[in-house]
Amino acid sequence: MQKHIVIIGSGVAGLSAAVRLGAAGHKVTVVEANDYVGGKLTAKMIGRYRFDLGPSVFTMPHLIEELTKISKQDAKFEYLTLDKICNYFYEDGTTLTAYPDKEKFATEVQNKLGETKESVYEQLKYSATAYELTGELFMEQSLHKLSNFLNLKTAKAILNIGKLKLNKTMNDVNSARFKNKKTVQLFNRFATYNGSNPYKAPAIINIISHLEHNIGAFAPKGGMHDITMHLYNLSLKLGVEYKMNTRVTQIITKNDTAIGVETSNGEIKADIIVSDADIKHVYTKLLDKKYYPTKILSQEKSLSALIFYWGIKKEFKELSLHNMLFSDDGQKEFNCVFGDKKPYHNPSTYINITSKVTPTDAPEGCENWFVMINVPHNTSGQPIEYVQEMRKHIVAKINRVLKTDIEQYIEVEEVLDPYLIEQRTSSAGGSLYGNSSNNKYAAFLRHANNSSKIKNMYFCGGSVHPGGGIPLGMLSAKIVSEMIAEKN
Repeated sequence: MQKHIVIIGSGVAGLSAAVRLGAAGHKVTVVEANDYVGGKLTAKMIGRYRFDLGPSVFTMPHLIEELTKISKQDAKFEYLTLDKICNYFYEDGTTLTAYPDKEKFATEVQNKLGETKESVYEQLKYSATAYELTGELFMEQSLHKLSNFLNLKTAKAILNIGKLKLNKTMNDVNSARFKNKKTVQLFNRFATYNGSNPYKAPAIINIISHLEHNIGAFAPKGGMHDITMHLYNLSLKLGVEYKMNTRVTQIITKNDTAIGVETSNGEIKADIIVSDADIKHVYTKLLDKKYYPTKILSQEKSLSALIFYWGIKKEFKELSLHNMLFSDDGQKEFNCVFGDKKPYHNPSTYINITSKVTPTDAPEGCENWFVMINVPHNTSGQPIEYVQEMRKHIVAKINRVLKTDIEQYIEVEEVLDPYLIEQRTSSAGGSLYGNSSNNKYAAFLRHANNSSKIKNMYFCGGSVHPGGGIPLGMLSAKIVSEMIAEKN
């Protein structure tokens, strides 16, 4: 039976939900506060340079192919398979390239960091096993439905629970496996993919490295924004309606049932509401306070980011698409960001350069640098004061590690910080992934994909189950669409 479904927000999860629900025959209206779709997954021209403004890592392309197939359209999403996952740079001059080929990567780690090849193989096997045992259970279905636990896959996971090392942190497992702190720092960094602290996050978060090192690393041919535009175009052809520059101000409920939304441009009635907005924003701004889930929303928030978009008038041959300049001390850095709630003075600095794979993103002989460090989410609600101080630290680090004078090559610059992220996306304090996974319960018990108190109210996106990032956002939309199909 056709329903009128209103989706709040057009991030990657909202767009994915629009495709799935539109393909299922529902009337779908997406309400978006901005004048563009995609949420964090958007792009911008700055002078002569094109930049993806948000997520930069692309894994699990089959999820996009699945959405294309569901839409029954003659459309193709084009992407490249990377021959390098990431280039790593350490303060003492050590450099290392992570290759998708396991043998080549293990040899590189052995030669550069003094580990045994076997330890690398064991690490990759561990992350693969964790994915095999829990991936489908954890990532592709609701953890809040008892029926989802009554199956053979769950039984197998429980029987092999010792392999998952649930009582250990990521750092515990990685430190036990590797003798070199540099190797530990390399594998610990995957905690930041969902905004967490590897010294607190459970070991199972190592599952994230499986996506790149065992499944593969990829790049959309036209940049990350191609993901947004592909899903948007699929949804348009399915008849999905978009109301842009329209902010939802209230989710209307009657007798604990969602019946529509009040917006800056009037009321929209609906049979079902799907929210792709940050869960804290929904409960503090859009719903009656009686629905507020205190326990979940009091959990520690994820990391945010400080990003500089630089048009660079030079080519750096030693850099590739993904590059990481590590801090001098990983533990001090995470203690500073999560404990002291301030950026670290010598931060791990990630540089993404899409012109390496899409040359038209920068003029000939130039590069478009997306330069990012991890910072705490913003609790003050006020503009960020440390931007220029951290810029000096970042410039000094790049100059030191790459042996350059980067200032002379910066042609254009724009900045994105936690305050601006919150302004543009309504994410609490600019946190990129909702709650962090800094304890074994938070990693699994994120907010459910439906409301237990409000009928016909559903949730997708990075702040709910199964978590943040493009693949998990798309999977949250899949879970929601299946829940709606079951009840209608």
